[in-house]
Amino acid sequence: MIGVFLGSLLGTMALGMPIAFALLLSGVALMYFLGIFDSQIIAQNLISGADNFPLMAIPFFMLAGELMNAGGLSQRIVKMAMSMVGHIRGGLGYVAIIASVLFASLSGSAVADTAALGAILIPMMVKSGYDVNRSSGLIASGGIIAPIIPPSIGFIIFGVSSGVSITKLFMAGIVPGVLLGVGLCITWAIVAHKDQVKVQPRKSMKEILISVRNGFWALLLPLIIIGGLRGGIFTPTEAAVVAAAYALFVGLVVYRELKLSELFHVLVRAAKMTSVVMFLVAAALVSSWLITVANLPEQVITLLEPLLDHPLLLLLMINLLVIIIGTAMDMTPTILILTPVLMPLIEKAGIDPVYFGVLFILNNAIGLLTPPVGTVLNVVCGVSKISMEDIMKGIWPFLLVEVVVLILLILFPDLVLVPLEWFI
Repeated sequence: MIGVFLGSLLGTMALGMPIAFALLLSGVALMYFLGIFDSQIIAQNLISGADNFPLMAIPFFMLAGELMNAGGLSQRIVKMAMSMVGHIRGGLGYVAIIASVLFASLSGSAVADTAALGAILIPMMVKSGYDVNRSSGLIASGGIIAPIIPPSIGFIIFGVSSGVSITKLFMAGIVPGVLLGVGLCITWAIVAHKDQVKVQPRKSMKEILISVRNGFWALLLPLIIIGGLRGGIFTPTEAAVVAAAYALFVGLVVYRELKLSELFHVLVRAAKMTSVVMFLVAAALVSSWLITVANLPEQVITLLEPLLDHPLLLLLMINLLVIIIGTAMDMTPTILILTPVLMPLIEKAGIDPVYFGVLFILNNAIGLLTPPVGTVLNVVCGVSKISMEDIMKGIWPFLLVEVVVLILLILFPDLVLVPLEWFI
């Protein structure tokens, strides 16, 4: 059964079929193999897969990200970071890292954050004399912080697929996300001295305060989201609605950069991004149902039974598997396909499901930086107009430090679990 499922999935993908349709066809192949083919089952699971209240957070967070970019919130975050650290040697790199962390706390989409930040900062960094390959690599590496820091679309999809609390996943991602930012800062400090660059003029305290005041409304959003979730004021789905409404209000009324005439185009862009993700989710949940019916998780548990008494070895094996799969498959389908297979194994091994969720999503986020698929890499290559080969020359030190952070989290679970107790 494993051979039928994987063979049909990978075979259709190798033929160039979109992943959502490949998932549906692999489900059909598995149904034929089990002798239970029924087109109504496919239709019912497609509809029920998308008809899920927690999944409503995805379109609203995507809409919030689009509204922030169009309404001037994103630009003000970059200007604020620039006023604080732009005068330091390599300052634009630190601006990119700080902005990546702040962007991550606003939208939760690695692709959207990377595209917005790359369009703003890469031309500025190249003009100031920074190496274009290294600058592009840094922007791409900073972009994958978005699936880790709340609000994270990756955590929402994992939470829906696994039944794990999305609020707990959000809170557990805060410290690992900050660790990624710190790791990138240390790495940038080591490699940035190679570039002969222009240093931005130091801003006066008055200019810094003005930039902070201008960015105040943008900075207030993550505090509202995290405070509301921690205080039990709203659910993650309701938090997404609050984020979209807040971004719309600030863009239209406070900053007045978002025009009513632009609103339709913003909604269309958000709808297009949402439709891709939601169709993937619906198609994957058809396969997920069949994986459960076919009892594949129990077969995987039997295969890996010798490792159940050694959680560390089990986690290392699973993460190695996810890294390999991440080179060939995008983040969302990987989460949707592997979660129903791996969660019974994790529960039987006694591993905390929230802790595993953080490791799993971080590993999948790193997969966004690994060729040939590497969605975030492709976005940055398009923005900076360089080849995949060139960006790999610049990204490897940052990619390496993010793998080191993943290994540290595997070896020291308290880096996730202890802060989680503080935030919940």
